[in-house]
Amino acid sequence: MKLVVNRENFQKLFQIAAIVAPQRSPKPILQNVKLEAFDNSLILTATDTEVGVRLRMSDVDVKQPGAVVIPVGRLNMIMRESNEETLTIEGDESRTKVSGRSSKFELQGQNPSEFPEVPDVSGNDCLEVKAGVLRELIRRTLFATDTESSRYALGGVLLEHDQKSLISVGTDGRRLAKMEGPVNVVGKPDGTGTATIVPARAMQLIERILPDDEALVQLLPRANDLVVKVPNGLFVTRLVEGRFPKWRDVIPKRTETNRIELPIGPMYSALRQAAIVSSEESRGVDFVFSEGNLILSNSTSEVGQSRIEMPVAYSGPELAIMLDHRYMADFLKVLPPDQNFTMDVASSDQAAFCQTADHYGYVIMPLARDRK
Repeated sequence: MKLVVNRENFQKLFQIAAIVAPQRSPKPILQNVKLEAFDNSLILTATDTEVGVRLRMSDVDVKQPGAVVIPVGRLNMIMRESNEETLTIEGDESRTKVSGRSSKFELQGQNPSEFPEVPDVSGNDCLEVKAGVLRELIRRTLFATDTESSRYALGGVLLEHDQKSLISVGTDGRRLAKMEGPVNVVGKPDGTGTATIVPARAMQLIERILPDDEALVQLLPRANDLVVKVPNGLFVTRLVEGRFPKWRDVIPKRTETNRIELPIGPMYSALRQAAIVSSEESRGVDFVFSEGNLILSNSTSEVGQSRIEMPVAYSGPELAIMLDHRYMADFLKVLPPDQNFTMDVASSDQAAFCQTADHYGYVIMPLARDRK
């Protein structure tokens, strides 16, 4: 194989593939990226056997078609230190040469035929969603998952859909985030519903490969895996086994409630100030609503006290709840600071429910006010 690539364009794609390749593996060949060149195109493939990525780079000057397997770390260092406009990559199953106008490197290679395949996937039955919508669904739910839980299903994001909406849900048992966005259902996609639980790490990687916001992305959920097709390639991941909690039962259904509209930016600022005196053992911040006012306070014996006031549009009897400041901050920092959200508080011992106008909901379990 021999080809010439634009270094900058190649580096962008290679870095995406490189994040899938494991840094350590009992199978050393997985610590590489496979390059396949043909018809003025280059296919980059990486996998750790649980997730895999296959990306296409066009407008490549292919001098000789073929394939090589190239180590991720070394090639990343070459491209990071190089200022060459183009790079020539050539090699076989034993060695790969990377050269520019004033540089030349020779790396040990491995047999490309031994590299696990990440096959191209065809089919018209899929979910079509804009990349910007999917990116927002991931950002607003991924943080609420629990990758360390013994309840394995909590280590992933649930994807569900109806004919109009794609819903993502993440929970760790103490808080739950739910977001939905528009989707176009093409044909009859298989494997959808409560079984589509995507591992948290896979969701992080999917977010990395997403193109510009307006580009269409295809989701092909199957019995044991999910394929995500983007304009220049695809990503495939195994699904999490296990049952996801009945998340709809967690969202409060209240007829008499206190829904308070709050500004996101000022609320986030006040929360950060109130949390200054918190500690690992004491993370609770008191939210006390009274006529036209909100007081956020915290007190720890080893640090001190905080008390932050801000005006709010609330009218009614005093209402208090204690929440883990980290969980509230996680919700606020994925939202536009110049917008508002509503906070539904029923009592100090019932879950708080936060909502935004763009179909985002967040449930937080309270802390006992007699301990933090």
